[in-house]
Amino acid sequence: MAQSSAKRRLDPDLLRVGALASAVSVVSLLYYFQAGQILMHGDAVAHLNIARRVFDSLTPGPLQLGTVWLPLPHVVMIPFVWPDALWQSGIGGSIPSMIAYILGVVGIFRLVRGMLESDARTRAAARVGAWGAALVYAANPDLIFTQTTALTEPLYLAFFIWALVFFVEFVRSVDAGAKDGVGTTDSSRALGRCAACVACAELSRYDGWFLAGAIGVMVVALAIRHWESRSLRRLALKFLFGIALAPSLWLAYNAVVYQNPLEFANGPYSAKAIEEHVGAPYPGFHNLRVAGLYFLKSAQMSVAVGNWGRIWVLAAVLASFALAWLMRRRFVTFGLALLWTPLLFYALSIAYGSVIVHVPMWWPFASFNQRYGLELLPMFAVSAGLLIAGLAVFAGSHRWKMVLVLAAMILLSYTSLWKTTPLCVQEASRNWEIRRAMDVAFEHAVAGLRPNSTFLMDLGAHVDVIERLGIPFRRVVNVENHRQWKRPIDPGGLWERSLADPAKYVDYVIIFDGDLVDQKVNRTDLILLSEIHASNEPRAQVYRTRRALNQSR
Repeated sequence: MAQSSAKRRLDPDLLRVGALASAVSVVSLLYYFQAGQILMHGDAVAHLNIARRVFDSLTPGPLQLGTVWLPLPHVVMIPFVWPDALWQSGIGGSIPSMIAYILGVVGIFRLVRGMLESDARTRAAARVGAWGAALVYAANPDLIFTQTTALTEPLYLAFFIWALVFFVEFVRSVDAGAKDGVGTTDSSRALGRCAACVACAELSRYDGWFLAGAIGVMVVALAIRHWESRSLRRLALKFLFGIALAPSLWLAYNAVVYQNPLEFANGPYSAKAIEEHVGAPYPGFHNLRVAGLYFLKSAQMSVAVGNWGRIWVLAAVLASFALAWLMRRRFVTFGLALLWTPLLFYALSIAYGSVIVHVPMWWPFASFNQRYGLELLPMFAVSAGLLIAGLAVFAGSHRWKMVLVLAAMILLSYTSLWKTTPLCVQEASRNWEIRRAMDVAFEHAVAGLRPNSTFLMDLGAHVDVIERLGIPFRRVVNVENHRQWKRPIDPGGLWERSLADPAKYVDYVIIFDGDLVDQKVNRTDLILLSEIHASNEPRAQVYRTRRALNQSR
């Protein structure tokens, strides 16, 4: 069995798939970096700089990870944003996403091949189906762009896919073992690896919490089905403990640091608070059906446009259901069911969790959080692979013609997405256009200040300027420089002390209309150096303190 596992790890097909994905990843990074697009999205910039602040801060440490966003993506980035060049360029945030993309492609191949190899009727088409699924996933235009950024979707998708790979292998082992084989070394190893991937998914995105619940229910169902197996019951208990540990630790962290275990869900920086503050149009609010339709449309638009595109997507989904029914393998059914869990999670999140998704062809005719639709990409890719295998096996003498027709439809669909510019790229471009005028003017103003200056600034809106100029965060007093558990303020915190007496701590104060510095700073003895105006952006003001004035003499 050890030799078999070694062969699987060195499988030539997996190596070829990984090599192809690596080439796509590197070429796409070079393209988008040269085009100056890997830092267009504000969330990508924020993720990159949260990781940097853990070690580059006036108050460094794990508390710089904050709340709302889960910590693992930022922890993984830390080694890559340590070098100043990788931090300033944004490549340090791209590298973990690129690795995750490659692992995701390999995982899709292994998942589909494992499903198809289980049945004698589809075994001969397992390789072609797996290659088809891997190519649909790897060639997706939105994913190719997203994996060059510091956004968290590629990392989560990799953990999601490999959790399914190991869970399917676990269920397959249980089904094959019957009474004697239940709880064997193979099933124990597979479920342990699944638990590790689920825990990492839970610490990457909240989607993982829903995934953990779904897999947990299936594991409990299997344990009840094979109740006579004490070893399987023990495995199930260990698994449930493992997947409960990660969210429990996050809840405890929020309870201790912020005195509110649900700070990430209802605190001042949560999606709920942001939605209430921004007041954006909210299709699907308290309407599960509409919310689900918006998410489905977002997902469909990430893989297909036009009638030809919708035809192959619908055919692939129907074929996956048909093949699951024909094969009658529990692990295939469970695997396909789990691939659909993002639909229910996002429908609930949009309807009741203050998550907003806009698609350009439906009211309010905009694109917002379009990348969330990528969470259904594994389902589309696996379904396409199963359809290709089904045609190769059951379509008779015309099977290869039909496979080529399907491949042409997918190719045309993806080509259309590239020609019209992928929606994730369009949304990131608009995000940058909103910030660009202010960023450029603000960067010019800050670049002209005395070298090695220190600043008081709310980093929320334009932290990318600090990053591009290479100003270390240990020279910028910001809202994270205090003890978060001191509520509502920390009188001894560096942030609060600097707001009360800026000249004692910093050389310059940066104020954006309405931000925390604007609301709370003591303006006594501050000298206005410049005002920066940009359309549709709050005015920025740069003040010099007495400290900077004395040092310049």
